[in-house]
Amino acid sequence: MIPAELAKKIRILQITTRKVVNDVLAGEYGSVFRGRGMEFDEVREYQPGDEIRTIDWNVTARTGTAYVKRFVEERELTVFFLVDLSASGAFGSVNKLKNEVAAEFCSLLAFSAVKNNDKVGLIVFTDRIELFIPPKKGTRHVLRVIRELLNFRPRPASTDISMALDYLGRVTAKRAVVFLVSDFQAEGFEKPIRVLSRRHDVIAVSVVDPREVRLPDVGLVELEDAETGETVLVDTSSRAVRKEYERLGRERTDRFRGLFASMGVDQIEVMTDRDYVPGLVRFFRSRERRY
Repeated sequence: MIPAELAKKIRILQITTRKVVNDVLAGEYGSVFRGRGMEFDEVREYQPGDEIRTIDWNVTARTGTAYVKRFVEERELTVFFLVDLSASGAFGSVNKLKNEVAAEFCSLLAFSAVKNNDKVGLIVFTDRIELFIPPKKGTRHVLRVIRELLNFRPRPASTDISMALDYLGRVTAKRAVVFLVSDFQAEGFEKPIRVLSRRHDVIAVSVVDPREVRLPDVGLVELEDAETGETVLVDTSSRAVRKEYERLGRERTDRFRGLFASMGVDQIEVMTDRDYVPGLVRFFRSRERRY
């Protein structure tokens, strides 16, 4: 049985995300993520201007009239959410934790996939694979994916993105659209993501809390690394400290932007204190222009 509080949360999320999908993202998702190729649809009589190579010679010989084959794009896709729900995601300085925002973001895209009759799969990871749900279609399946994301409780663990990318590469041979959702508090995943992006359409989704890039002036603060337990005392009243902290945060952000761009991997940046829907729409439209 699903706890009543979780069931209510899932229902609210279902209603709000579906509204966004129908009112805002309608057509955006389908125009950006296209199918695997062309499939046969029907034959019709030849018309001047039709490509001669599409003539169906068997039907033409049988009927005595020229017919051509008509093809349509095969729309069905497999969408995988590779979601980092390690301990560093259990942080939020505004209204929601990073892990909660990650779950909501995936829900929005999952309902977009369902609307387009695509399959949805989920891999939750920390420094190990926590959960694997094979891709399937349908609203009921997506609701299970959302339930698992919202109900997951991270244990004290670090993040191993390389391991998760390697695992996905082993469990799916069919080309997929892969949303790698993480705060990227890890290193050394460049080679695995480069390898995976050769076979799959990989999109990096960076989830960031504003306090990770900027500190307020609130005096002495003890900061703790959620994954290592290491603590450090920081004097936020010092302008120099705040500026250095901001510089390091900006440097880290720029480094990841450059890294993903160099590999041809698209990136979506999600801030926990802002509405991520406008940014997602901009991503869809810029990607559509490129493709």
